[in-house]
Amino acid sequence: MRDYDAATAFLGEWGRFQRLVFFLLSASIIPNGFNGLSIVFLAGTPEHRCVVPRGANLSGEWRNASIPLEMRDGQEVPSRCRRYRLAALANFSALGLRPGSDVELEALEQEPCLDGWEYSRDVYRSTIVTEWNLVCDNDWKGPLSTSLFFVGVLLGSFISGQLSDKFGRKNVLFATLAMQTGFSFIQVFSTSWEMFSVLFVLVGMGQISNYVAAFVLGTEILGKSVRVLFCTLGVCIFYAFGYMLLPLFAFFLRDWRMLLLALTLPGLLCIPLWWIIPESPRWLISMGRFQEAEDIIRKAAKTNGITAPDVIFDPSELQDVNSQKQQTYTILDLMRTRNILTITIMSVLLWMIISVGYFGLSLDTPNLHGDVYVNCFLSAVIEVPAYIISWLLLRNLPRRYSMAAALFLGGCVLLFIQLVPSHLNVLSILLVMLGKFGITSAFSMVYVYTAELYPTVVRNMGVGASSMASRLGSILSPYFVYLGAYDRFLPYILMGSLTVLSGILTLFLPESYGMPLPDTIDQMLRVKGLEYRPPSSSARDSKEEEENPEIFKSTAF
Repeated sequence: MRDYDAATAFLGEWGRFQRLVFFLLSASIIPNGFNGLSIVFLAGTPEHRCVVPRGANLSGEWRNASIPLEMRDGQEVPSRCRRYRLAALANFSALGLRPGSDVELEALEQEPCLDGWEYSRDVYRSTIVTEWNLVCDNDWKGPLSTSLFFVGVLLGSFISGQLSDKFGRKNVLFATLAMQTGFSFIQVFSTSWEMFSVLFVLVGMGQISNYVAAFVLGTEILGKSVRVLFCTLGVCIFYAFGYMLLPLFAFFLRDWRMLLLALTLPGLLCIPLWWIIPESPRWLISMGRFQEAEDIIRKAAKTNGITAPDVIFDPSELQDVNSQKQQTYTILDLMRTRNILTITIMSVLLWMIISVGYFGLSLDTPNLHGDVYVNCFLSAVIEVPAYIISWLLLRNLPRRYSMAAALFLGGCVLLFIQLVPSHLNVLSILLVMLGKFGITSAFSMVYVYTAELYPTVVRNMGVGASSMASRLGSILSPYFVYLGAYDRFLPYILMGSLTVLSGILTLFLPESYGMPLPDTIDQMLRVKGLEYRPPSSSARDSKEEEENPEIFKSTAF
């Protein structure tokens, strides 16, 4: 059968149909920018200290001295989790003794915050941390909430790939959009941290599922030249646009329930897209539903004002393809041959490490010096030039060298942060943003690269499995940030080292630049350096390789 791109070339690359699909699928990604990192503000931890009850019978002088001081970032500040034992302070106050001169404070017994905490309202009016006191002995619940969201993302990555390959890209896209919006709305009315966290898992499942489905749907509908534009400047910039709106919403809505509600409602705007966005013709063909695929292509031709040929797919050719495509594919097919197994393993490691860096730096913005809203906005804005650069690199340079360069840049910059003097806070923020720039560029390119390496029959499954692996990294990323409480440079050292290693790994993947998308596992590009068994055991594979040598071409390392 002719190549799909050749059979549909008469549609053109950038007609009205392609523009419609491009912008509508990209717009469906905006809510993901809201939900993906909303936890930065929903679980923000303001300054806090132990409550000293009004009925503690303390003089004003002893009340002011009731919180011990501790060293934090080289400065003495009031303790967040301890206070002096109030019973002893009440006795000293009743005897008329003065703190510091008559009583040595450092020698006094301390106790935890038995009466709760008082929180600063300078940055947040309320968060899940202030509502359910997720501080001190319960401070592990904050990072766990973030990790549970990414657990949902992990489950969604695994499930959505197989569901999308079985039931269609469009059906899964809109089902998971509804799931994300619905459970996020219910989450607004959470009555406990446990309820919030369980719902957050379900929101995470919907969030990544519709992202991957929209990405693959656009990749399969759009032509080769527009495909790269969609995957970088389309999906990613609209995601960054949603991310940029997050600190804007959070700045004006400082109550976590009102913020979450405001971030949920835009999901309803995606409902009308059901009647506009078509199913993937590539997927329909792979399932043997040729007439439906041809109907979509003819409708696209009409939208573009182009007359479709009488025969788009020759019936005799379709019969041959139909006999091959009826096979059911599962996650195990990602390990069927040595080549696809190697690509899967390398993709899994690559996505996992990039995800640690991307989400670690994004979640770390509240810990940077300066205003949390400005830092979050800068972290979002830096993604726009990163996506533009990645688009230019994907258009003009080999995939693996472009990705390796971006990863080396991001990793090396993060390693240099520890050398910056403590008084140069602006330079530290600049280096963090430059590291985010490199890692974000790589994150954008890895979607395109992975989609090009896997064949149509398992493409969504391959991208979903790779994305699933990256969520293992994102689940760990809150704890990389948490390590900053012990050594503020440790998260950057770990993330920088892993990012440099992933750049080296990239160089061993096959090059897909300028190659047609493979439709079957036999057409996949081969990893350079692997030794293969002689093809004599499969006459059909040998024949295909002779007839299509360009499909098996691999750029040397």
